[in-house]
Amino acid sequence: GVVEACLLHMLKRRAAGFLRTDKVAALFTKVGKTCAIAGDVCRKVQELQQQVESRKNQQNGQEPLKRQGSATSKTPVLTPQAIKHIWVRTALIEKVLDKIVQYIVDNCSKYYEKEALLADPVCGPILASLLVGPCALEYTKLKTADHYWTDPSADELVQRHRIHGAHGRQDSPCKRPALGIRKRHSSGSASEDRFAASAREYVESLHQNSRTHLLYGKNNVLVQPKDDLEAIPGYLSLHQSADSLTLKWTPNQLMNGTLGDSE
Repeated sequence: GVVEACLLHMLKRRAAGFLRTDKVAALFTKVGKTCAIAGDVCRKVQELQQQVESRKNQQNGQEPLKRQGSATSKTPVLTPQAIKHIWVRTALIEKVLDKIVQYIVDNCSKYYEKEALLADPVCGPILASLLVGPCALEYTKLKTADHYWTDPSADELVQRHRIHGAHGRQDSPCKRPALGIRKRHSSGSASEDRFAASAREYVESLHQNSRTHLLYGKNNVLVQPKDDLEAIPGYLSLHQSADSLTLKWTPNQLMNGTLGDSE
């Protein structure tokens, strides 16, 4: 979106197209006539748009489900946000956005007014240079609306803290235990089954998902349940949801899945 705003700044009406509502598409199409790299991006975008349109038509049609599945299985699923920025997005994924912007900067008089950002002798080349880094990345998995999945998982954070805590505590486990609860065969007791399910859900909640985001985790935090009991080491974690912050503490035995007969 930021790149598009730069590309649209003081774009000449002739370059933007008099009747076209998508000015970025008009710019890429016009540049593609004289720039081979931009021309390749135009063809790829048109193919993507045709695939998305065909997917919509098949979903709205009355074709058999099997036929629909076979026809749309290889069609890329694009979010509305991706479709909105499909031109810049495609050029970025193809690693040519910096080259296209540099071409536009070199030929800015054709497309922009004199006061435009890309026509500036300093700002224009700087923008093209800034895009070299993003174009060098492999976008094998883009962030989505629930991009918490792409952040470091709680499992990884637990491992980091265990490694860090092993230097200061001799009783720290040398091998990282599995983050989860071992499945137990039902003993016929409904209360035990409910406890096992609750415990498993509690530990699984340490993992980040689309509803909660783990902000902080620290292992071997001592908690003393009662005055006459010894302090128990456990994992302390801070979670953020849409409307609240939650502080959780999980005993190490529960984290290790070896709760046994402990109360």
